[in-house]
Amino acid sequence: MTFPDITPALKAAMPELRGRLLANESLAPLTWFRVGGPAQLLFTPADEDDLGYFLAQLPGELPVYAVGVGSNLIVRDGGVPGVVIRLSPRGFGETSVESDVITAGAAALDKRVAEAAAAANLSGLEFLFGIPGTIGGALRMNAGANGAETKDVLIEATGIGRGGKKHTFGNADMKFAYRKCGVDPSMIFTSARFRGRIAAPQAIRTRMQEVQTHRETAQPIREKTGGSTFKNPPGQSAWKLIDAAGCRGLRVGGAQVSEMHCNFLINTGTATGHDIESLGETVRSRVKQNCGIELQWEIKRIGIEKS
Repeated sequence: MTFPDITPALKAAMPELRGRLLANESLAPLTWFRVGGPAQLLFTPADEDDLGYFLAQLPGELPVYAVGVGSNLIVRDGGVPGVVIRLSPRGFGETSVESDVITAGAAALDKRVAEAAAAANLSGLEFLFGIPGTIGGALRMNAGANGAETKDVLIEATGIGRGGKKHTFGNADMKFAYRKCGVDPSMIFTSARFRGRIAAPQAIRTRMQEVQTHRETAQPIREKTGGSTFKNPPGQSAWKLIDAAGCRGLRVGGAQVSEMHCNFLINTGTATGHDIESLGETVRSRVKQNCGIELQWEIKRIGIEKS
């Protein structure tokens, strides 16, 4: 599908824009699943000020979606109308440590932030070593692993609103819950500050190695996957419910439920976005039929179906 090219009009209306605007840019290479259609417009801002300028000038009727490294994302095959904003490490990937506080840009990889904390002998952020996303996604989803969550270490987050203004949110302002935060979805997070605690370097490294070993032995990290597909229902494990419903190894087209960890879906090589989403919905239906529990998607899905 090809969308109308709105870049000339936007460039004319934003003469001071420094970031990159691309029309009908394929999003599949930007996601871990490697599926999906194009963005009507893909914008990569140069920095926080450039993002604010862009959002302030952008017509209000155009929808906006922010994406990171696409590790927790299904892009539908018809593509994404409106604007997809992707923060790049060059403008939003810096990390720094001062005393027991780690500051990180929203495009910084979670793993790199854990490494920066470890290098400063700061504990508490080891769980980020096992999350294959960025800090922006961690803020939006209250990302967690191995018994810890983003809310446990966040001091404050900074973001740019749809009107182009900068906002700061304390931990309580984020209204964190399981795998989500309560901040308006239109807010694009740009950076965050976390607090660690001084600990013995070897203890930190040991914990990080435990996190990594768990990922490598329990999750299909070498596949085209998207991380945990469904949220764990209260007091339950999603993978156990999926397994009990007989879905381990289940296929739809080129998509398959992982044999290794059945809360992971895999693109075996020929899957479409429709295959992967349909497989997920089939799993949800079978689990509901088997035990009465309705699984909730953890993976984000954006865009429209192919016509």
